[in-house]
Amino acid sequence: MTIKKEAGVSLADILDPLQQPLVTILDTPVSWTEVLGFGSGALCVWLVARQHLANWPIGIANNLFFILLFTQAGLYADAGLQIVFITLAAYGWWTWTHGGGPGTSVLPVRRTTRTEWTWLLAAGVVGTLGITLLLSRATDSTVPFWDALTTSLSLMATYGQCRKRLESWWLWIAADVVYIPLYAHKGLYLTSLLYAGFLALCLVGLRNWHRDLTARTPRPMEVAAA
Repeated sequence: MTIKKEAGVSLADILDPLQQPLVTILDTPVSWTEVLGFGSGALCVWLVARQHLANWPIGIANNLFFILLFTQAGLYADAGLQIVFITLAAYGWWTWTHGGGPGTSVLPVRRTTRTEWTWLLAAGVVGTLGITLLLSRATDSTVPFWDALTTSLSLMATYGQCRKRLESWWLWIAADVVYIPLYAHKGLYLTSLLYAGFLALCLVGLRNWHRDLTARTPRPMEVAAA
């Protein structure tokens, strides 16, 4: 019993400083958790845009910070989403190093197939409706639909990121367009600013991945010559 108590106190001692205000923006205190989430999140997206493998461990650290932040803010779906992200990060980390197929260990950028779009959109609609209902009935969330929508869009985008599908960037862009005002509404101004930065980085990532895909796609004349 004593061991459990000591372990609990130890965990609280670790987490409490992260939740203390560091600065105040627009009369709203900003915690260490939000600042660290800001920095690790920006670095993660920048690394994804460059197709750098280190994005996965940095992303996992970012997810841990956001679990604390979103739970405090009452964004329960987004908090739970971070746990799913950690699982998907492990899958994406493995896929990026082992999913290239015979002759290569590097996973190339590809387009999302029609079949993938069909089940992704179906899963997105069902997920949004289901999570909205769950949050409305089981939590005190004040933004159940928007929390559910961003959760579904983020999961769809993460799948595409794991498989290096070009269109995953468009899904991230759609999610960020909703996230920015949602977090500002919840008083998470630094996180809202972070997602504005994410939006800009998504455009850079979309451009970089499109260039990579175009460089590897044979031109009509080259195909004919072959």
